[in-house]
Amino acid sequence: MSIWARFSRFVKSIFGGAISALEDPKLILEQNIRELNDQVPKMNENIATVKANVMLLRKEVKKYESELADLTSKIKAGIQAGRDDIAERYALRLQDVKEALLRTKEQLKYGSAAYDKAIQVKKAFMREKERKIAEAKDALRAHERAKWQARVADTLESFEVTGIDQTHDEMISRINEQTAKNEARMEMALDSVDTDAMQIEEDAEQIRAAELVKQFKLEMGVGDTSGSKEEPELDIPEQEHEAGTKTIGKQRTQN
Repeated sequence: MSIWARFSRFVKSIFGGAISALEDPKLILEQNIRELNDQVPKMNENIATVKANVMLLRKEVKKYESELADLTSKIKAGIQAGRDDIAERYALRLQDVKEALLRTKEQLKYGSAAYDKAIQVKKAFMREKERKIAEAKDALRAHERAKWQARVADTLESFEVTGIDQTHDEMISRINEQTAKNEARMEMALDSVDTDAMQIEEDAEQIRAAELVKQFKLEMGVGDTSGSKEEPELDIPEQEHEAGTKTIGKQRTQN
C-alpha cells in the first residue's frame, strides 16, 4: 500500500468518525421524509411535460391527416379538371405531408411510451415512498420509546445509587430492627413474671373468701351450712391445695 493511500485512509478514519458522531439519525430520517415528499411535485411536473408533448403530437397527427385528405381531394379535382400542373403541385405537397405525418406518428409512439413509462415509474416511486416513510416513522417511534426507556432506566439507577432506594431500604431496616427489639423486650418481661404463682394466689383468695362467707352463715344460722353450694373446681396443684387446706384449718381453729 502506498503512502498516499495510507494517508487517505487515515484522514477518512478521522473525519469519517467525526461526521458519524455529528449525525443524528432522527434528524436525518425526518429530512429523508421531507425530501421524498418534495420529489412528488417535481415528478408530477415532469410527467405533465411528457403528457403535454404527447397531446401536441396527437394534434399534429390529426392536422397532417386532415391536410393529407385535403390535398388528396385537390389532386383528384385537378386531374378531373385537366389541370395536371395544379395536381402535380399538390402532389409534391402531399408527399411532404405524408413524410411529416410518418415522423409525427413515430414521435407520438415514443412519446406515448415515455408517458406510460413515467406513470409506471411514479406508481413504483409512490409505493416505495410510502414504504420508506412508514419504515422511517416506525423507526422514529421506536427511537422515542427508547429515549423514554432510557430516562426510566436513569431514574431507576439513581434510585439504586444515591436516591430514594437507598434511604428507603435503610429506613425500613431500622424500623424492622426497632420492632424486633421491642418484641424481644416484651417477651423477656413476660418471662420474668411468675404467672403460675399469680394464679395460685388468686385461687387461694377465692377459697378464703368462700370460707369467710360460710362462717358468716353459720353464725347467722342462714341457709344450708352443710355446703349445699358447690365450690368451684379450681385447677390447683396438689401440694398448693394441701397447703391452702392447712391454712384454712388454722384459721378455723383460731376462730
